[in-house]
Amino acid sequence: MEEKKTELKMIKMSEVQSQEIEWLRYPFIPYGKLTIVQGDPGGGKTTLILNIAARLSKGEGLDSDMKLTEPMKIIYQTAEDGLADTVKPRLEKAGADCERIVVIDESDKSLSMADERLEEAIIQTGARMLILDPIQAYLGGGMDMNRANEARDMTKRLGALAEKYKCAIILIGHMNKASGNKAAYRGMGSIDFFAVARSVLLVGRVEGEPNIRAVVQIKNNLAQFGHPKAFELMESGFKWLGDYEITADEVLGGIAPKANKLEQAKQMLRELAETSNVVQSNEIFDMAEEQGISKRTLENAKKELGIRARKINNSWYWELDKIKQI
Repeated sequence: MEEKKTELKMIKMSEVQSQEIEWLRYPFIPYGKLTIVQGDPGGGKTTLILNIAARLSKGEGLDSDMKLTEPMKIIYQTAEDGLADTVKPRLEKAGADCERIVVIDESDKSLSMADERLEEAIIQTGARMLILDPIQAYLGGGMDMNRANEARDMTKRLGALAEKYKCAIILIGHMNKASGNKAAYRGMGSIDFFAVARSVLLVGRVEGEPNIRAVVQIKNNLAQFGHPKAFELMESGFKWLGDYEITADEVLGGIAPKANKLEQAKQMLRELAETSNVVQSNEIFDMAEEQGISKRTLENAKKELGIRARKINNSWYWELDKIKQI
C-alpha cells in the first residue's frame, strides 16, 4: 500500500508572535514546559515537590521569588505511595489545602503520559501544576523508555499539553545506579527524557549533613542556571534553607561540599571588621573573588550580618563596625 504523502506546510517567522516565558519559580520551574526532578531513592525529591504543592495550594511560595496571586489547583499522581496512609498525612503535615490538590482515579484504568484524562483533568480543574511521580509508572504498558523515538514521542505529547494550558508539568524520576557519570546520563532510561525537559533539577543528600538535601539545577534551556538551594528535614517538618554552596558532582559522588561559602564569606567580613570600620565595596568583592566566593553569596552574608552600604564621593562603602555576631 502506497504511503500517503504529508502535505507541506510552511510557517513564516514573521507570522509567529513572540512570547515571554512565564515562571512559577525563576529559573527553576517554568509554566508551559516540562521540568524533571531526579535523584536517588530516598534523596528527598518527592518531599520537596509535596511541600511545594502544599504551599502553592495556599497561595504561598517557598520564598519571595515564588510569586503567586492566589491559591493554586494541583494534580498529583503517584504510583509509589498510598494516598490515605502516606500522601495525605504528608500533605497535612506540610499544611496543604487538600481541597485544591486532586488525583485522577486510576482504579478502573492505569494512567499514562498519553492518556486523554490528563488534558480533561487540567481543563476541569484549571490546574497550573501537574506532577507525575515517578516517570516510569506513567509510560504505558507497551512503551520501552530506553528507546529514544518512543521516549521522544511521549514527552513531546506531554510538552504540548503543558504549553497549551500554560501548566507546569513536573516529572519525578529515579537516577540509575551508575556512579561517576554525568548527571544527565544517570537519569532514567533514554536521554530523550532529559532532552525534552527545559529544566532538570537534581535533588540529593549532602554528605556529612544527614538532615539536609540539596537542589542543584543541571539543565536550563530558558535562562541562566539557578544558584543551588537546600532544605532541611526536621522532626517538626520541612524547612527551606535557600542558597547553598554545593555542586552536582558533590551531590552525585557523596562528597562533602567545600567549606560552606556563606559561612566563609561571613568569616571574611568579620575578620575585615577587626581592622577596618569602612571598606570600599569593590575591594570586598575582589577579596571574595580571590577566595572563590560569588557576589551573590557575599551579598547574602552582608544581609545576614546587618551590614549597611553608604555612598561617599560617588563610591560605595560597606560599614563593618556594627556587624551582628551570629
